[in-house]
Amino acid sequence: MRRLAALATLLVLGACAKQESPAPPPPPAAVAEVPPAPTASTQSETEQAAHSQESADGAAAEAAPSDASLEKIADSSASPALPPGKWETPRNYTVLVPAQPTSTAPGKIEVTEVFWLACPHCYALEPFMKAWLKTKPSWVEFVRVPVIWQPMHKSHAHLYYTLDALGRQDLEAKAFQTMVEQHDIMIGDGEDETFAKMQKFATANGVSADDFAKAWNSFTVNTNMQRAAEITERYHVVGVPFVIVNGKYTTDVAQAGGEAKLIDLITDLTNAEHHH
Repeated sequence: MRRLAALATLLVLGACAKQESPAPPPPPAAVAEVPPAPTASTQSETEQAAHSQESADGAAAEAAPSDASLEKIADSSASPALPPGKWETPRNYTVLVPAQPTSTAPGKIEVTEVFWLACPHCYALEPFMKAWLKTKPSWVEFVRVPVIWQPMHKSHAHLYYTLDALGRQDLEAKAFQTMVEQHDIMIGDGEDETFAKMQKFATANGVSADDFAKAWNSFTVNTNMQRAAEITERYHVVGVPFVIVNGKYTTDVAQAGGEAKLIDLITDLTNAEHHH
């Protein structure tokens, strides 16, 4: 029985969130990437946005408070100079205390998106991110980090960084599309079978099996994997997509009020940081 592959598929269909145990499989009619809208005509934009951002059930609420916690919300004096009345903390974004170091050069503002290759909500955000990347200022540096929760997420992160090391960013996008649209998450019954599935995907798209294996086992990929695991833990990421601005602010689709508003908020936060 291919229990691992079946479990992985259920997790993908269930939520883009960290889960301690899998939820029972939904009935066929309920297998939808976005829950149906409420019948009431008074549904708010925030309620609609919540359908595009999933978080772990109770994970944030159960997190133990700590003076050093990145979930600690700063007072208003630490907030950036945003357009008055447009955004509020913590409703739209969270101020991190203490601020975290970034990997960008002086004068650059770092925007990090934590995502998952098999997440339909991350995939829904992708067109908005692509449009923003075409117009963002040169002083904004965008970094994409795959989330690492369970072995399945780790395997997907491994594939992402392997394709990146091979210079095949086009295949990163294709893997994203394959997992979300075709529900082919390339997960086998064990690590060897999972590797074989991912290698097969790469070779079917012009990468030699030997090159894929070398990149998969490379120091660069392993280092990137360690960094992704560190970021997942350091920022207490319990749902994706999750955005970090310059190590100081975090937000997501639901907090911002929708995909378009998330991009607008990222723009305002980066501008505030740049003129700080």
